[in-house]
Amino acid sequence: MFWLRLMVAVLVLAAIAIAAIPLAVIIDLSSGGTGYGLCPDGLSNCALGYGRAIEVSMYLALGLFVCVALVRIAAKLHERVQDLSVQR
Repeated sequence: MFWLRLMVAVLVLAAIAIAAIPLAVIIDLSSGGTGYGLCPDGLSNCALGYGRAIEVSMYLALGLFVCVALVRIAAKLHERVQDLSVQR
């Protein structure tokens, strides 16, 4: 049961980290940074096409959905293990 709780905690932290990535990139770009490598020459000389932003958004959304689905599965599994332990 401890391992299921730990797994849920790790997955929730991963989902929060994935959701925070766009904010971190925007903050870095607004302070004159490279957006963690997204725009190597800064925002004023950023030559990324529209497809790159959609691709990054897709990967982030997919990662977030996978994390949320795994949290849900782990929570259901934890619930079933608790039910089985109560029945004994």
